Amino acid sequence: MNIVSFAKARELAQQAGLDLVLVSDRATPPVVRIMDYGKLLFEQKKNLKNQRKNNVAQKVKEVKFHINIDKHDYEYKLARGVEFLGKGCKLKVTLMLRGREMAHQDLAFELMDKVMAYLAEYGEADGKPKLLGRNITVFFAPGKKSGRAAEAGRHLPPREDNEQPETDESDSEE
Repeated sequence: MNIVSFAKARELAQQAGLDLVLVSDRATPPVVRIMDYGKLLFEQKKNLKNQRKNNVAQKVKEVKFHINIDKHDYEYKLARGVEFLGKGCKLKVTLMLRGREMAHQDLAFELMDKVMAYLAEYGEADGKPKLLGRNITVFFAPGKKSGRAAEAGRHLPPREDNEQPETDESDSEE
């Protein structure tokens, strides 16, 4: 609280049985505090340990597609992607091209645009899809609506064609 000489501060610290700790050496005059230095180090380590304990590494989950994916597989993988985003994980969407599929990159980018449009409701894309070798990838970060995404984790996207599931007519007549 008071401005005292270094010798006087050192004497006061010795009388109290504590240490003289330099708080700010750039101030004029330099700021020191009389305290238990071992206790300060212990508290700093304890706080650092608590910070590390509360800091969770971001998990990255991946969903892989192909150009000629079946409708059910497409819907299921989208639902899994929504579920991952709902849990707070980052999502990597990969569209893999095999063999002659490289000649149809336009179809691949169309499919990736459909995937991005659907997942945009549940997470934010980290840029545009990029072709790296034979794979087109894009990353999604969980959105602010992650609670809603968790609820919708198992809901399938709406079907494009208005197909109704086939039923066996002989069973319905009974």
